[in-house]
Amino acid sequence: MIMRIFQVTTHPGKEGEFSRFFHDTAIPLMRNTEGIVDVLPGAARPDSPQEFSFVMIWRDLDSLRAFVGEDYTSPHIAPDEAELVAARQIRHYDLVVI
Repeated sequence: MIMRIFQVTTHPGKEGEFSRFFHDTAIPLMRNTEGIVDVLPGAARPDSPQEFSFVMIWRDLDSLRAFVGEDYTSPHIAPDEAELVAARQIRHYDLVVI
């Protein structure tokens, strides 16, 4: 399984708008995506109000590629969130099951 960690930093003043997108659109989308085993969304905290994240567990690389395309190492964002996001980062790991 593949662990994908996606982190977003919003533009200043866009935290509320991004939070609505995050809760109303992004979380339901990821929870209903074929190939995802688990989703752990991370909302902003008072000490870091512009930072949001997702930890996603994908069944396999083929499932991840089916969702994001061949360039799965780039942190893709939806067009409707592009104006809200100042920076984004993506990392992939092999999940260690204990």
